[in-house]
Amino acid sequence: MRSIFLLCCFLFASGAYAQDIVVISDGNFIRGTIKATNFSSVVLKNDAEALVEYRAKDIKEFVWNGETYVSKPILIKKDLEYRFFKVIELGAINLYAIGGNLQVEEPVQKRAKFRPSFGIGTGSGGFGGVGMGGGISIGGGRGSSPVAPKQVMPTTYFIEKFGTGPIQELFAENATAAARTPVVKSILLQKLTSNDVIAERIKATSLFDAKVLTGIVVDYNAAAKK
Repeated sequence: MRSIFLLCCFLFASGAYAQDIVVISDGNFIRGTIKATNFSSVVLKNDAEALVEYRAKDIKEFVWNGETYVSKPILIKKDLEYRFFKVIELGAINLYAIGGNLQVEEPVQKRAKFRPSFGIGTGSGGFGGVGMGGGISIGGGRGSSPVAPKQVMPTTYFIEKFGTGPIQELFAENATAAARTPVVKSILLQKLTSNDVIAERIKATSLFDAKVLTGIVVDYNAAAKK
């Protein structure tokens, strides 16, 4: 993630920090305003006022409202597909999230014959029972609402440790604590190794939510740096 850090520093220095960024590859990026994402595609309104869609498999990452979303391969129904994951914590252990509440604004186009509206696809299939299918829709007409309906999707958390296999789902917020806790403990103990203090903390935890999970990963990464 060093490339995106340096990129943000450059944009801040140039007075363009408020803009969103789509990073195609290291050193190759486009600035503009992100209008929509369904976690497999993202739509950017560039400096030329054009709307461009980028698929997760074709770009490295994007920055939206100061948050970084990286493109990662993941198995979905036995197929390897790319999705955008929000970065929560990076280090010896990487923690990501996908989902949450999103409200996407419709771009205003004066004197246009039609106004495009963007919907976040939430079709069948996906992570932890959360639908991640569908695509970014561009449609609507003169009577279209200026703001797309708010889409609600439970947040699902994922963990990654290089050298131990692909990114792995931990839990979704809508899953029951009793069902998910033993599974989460097992995964964390497999990934967060060589730290007895963290291991005991994981074993003693009776409920894993976003705050508890993030705290464990952050502390593990801090200890791994020493």
